[in-house]
Amino acid sequence: MQDTDVNALIQSELMSGESLLWCGRPKQGVAFRQSDALLIPFSVVWAGFAVFWTYGASRARAPGPFWMFGLIFVAVGLYFVFGRFIADAVTRSKTCYGVTSDRILIISELFGHRVKSLNLRTLSDVTFTNNSSGAGTISFGPMNPAASAFGGASWPGRGQYQPPSFILDQNIQQVYGIIRDAQKRAH
Repeated sequence: MQDTDVNALIQSELMSGESLLWCGRPKQGVAFRQSDALLIPFSVVWAGFAVFWTYGASRARAPGPFWMFGLIFVAVGLYFVFGRFIADAVTRSKTCYGVTSDRILIISELFGHRVKSLNLRTLSDVTFTNNSSGAGTISFGPMNPAASAFGGASWPGRGQYQPPSFILDQNIQQVYGIIRDAQKRAH
């Protein structure tokens, strides 16, 4: 998705009388989060044990269900170690963000065309986190305590428990200011 495509895609979602204040894309490529400090070692141990189990079961000529059971855990381990980063990067590559005079828009083109629209007038909880490089996250809505343990990591089925958010690699504070100003004008 090119930057010109992002602008056109967001523009196509505007309603009558609505103006586009900002549009952009999430951070691209592989992204590491604070939660990965624990998840990566856990993933490697999990995958290593699964490979050890499966290899041991096959060498011992164990019945098929024993080593096939191990293959399931190897697949899960590979997803933990590599797949979740790839899935997250692909998802973000097919996503774009917009801030309008009335709404927050998050558009995904991953499996069809999906639009998440949040009304600025009714949006009550906006959380802003950043680091010294200008990268960060703006979350819209309360964080589910059970889901916050994953720190935004890409896990299958996790999306329903996380609030919609902008994940940006630069200018996060500027975008946050645009959102807060738009909220003030919308009320």
